[in-house]
Amino acid sequence: MSAPEKHDLAGIELLVDLDDEQRRDFEKSCRWRRFAPNEQIIDQQSDSRDVYFITRGRVRVVNFTISGKEVALEDLNEGQYFGELAAIDGLPRSSSVIALEDADIAKMSPERFQTVLKMHPDVALKVMRNLASIIRTSTERIIDLSTPGANNRVHGELLRQAAASASASADNTAIIKPIPVHSDMASRASTTSTTRETVARVLSDLSKKGIVKREKDSLVICDVMALENMMEEVRG
Repeated sequence: MSAPEKHDLAGIELLVDLDDEQRRDFEKSCRWRRFAPNEQIIDQQSDSRDVYFITRGRVRVVNFTISGKEVALEDLNEGQYFGELAAIDGLPRSSSVIALEDADIAKMSPERFQTVLKMHPDVALKVMRNLASIIRTSTERIIDLSTPGANNRVHGELLRQAAASASASADNTAIIKPIPVHSDMASRASTTSTTRETVARVLSDLSKKGIVKREKDSLVICDVMALENMMEEVRG
């Protein structure tokens, strides 16, 4: 583990509306660390309250079932942040976070983060919108988990990734890039009955129906509405 050579929050979307002087002031109050692939950044139930900004690399937010199965909740990329829940409510961490690749992280104290929110309403509004998005996504996942079949949970995960894709369009298609790893898809489906083999079988079936197709470096959903209809039929 080492410290990043560059201490710069210019790429953090949450802080993009701050002027250079304000941003540099916040940069000085951060502690900076570099994490190696698979290194834990936050431990679930930790008493830490810091907020983390990703200035380089990619991390994964995970949780664990009672049996110890890892459930992937979300991947976060350069320019995003995490850890704000504990900084706001003062309670233990709700999830663990691990680095997926070399990641440079700026760590801000909860007191400083709260000061940022009080001083800059635009930043506070962005945080609120992000929290609202988390609640909506969690609600959808709870509904999906109530469906009886592992196949449908894979359908639901594909829809979530399609919705999150910057290439999602009004023409009923979406491009998921890079191609989802089967084991990651199974983990995100959040159930012991969903395996890599299940994901492979579902994707093969959808491909035969012309709903998805695999390209060189992406998975194309050719008919988003067809996937949505499959989920609606199960949900009733």
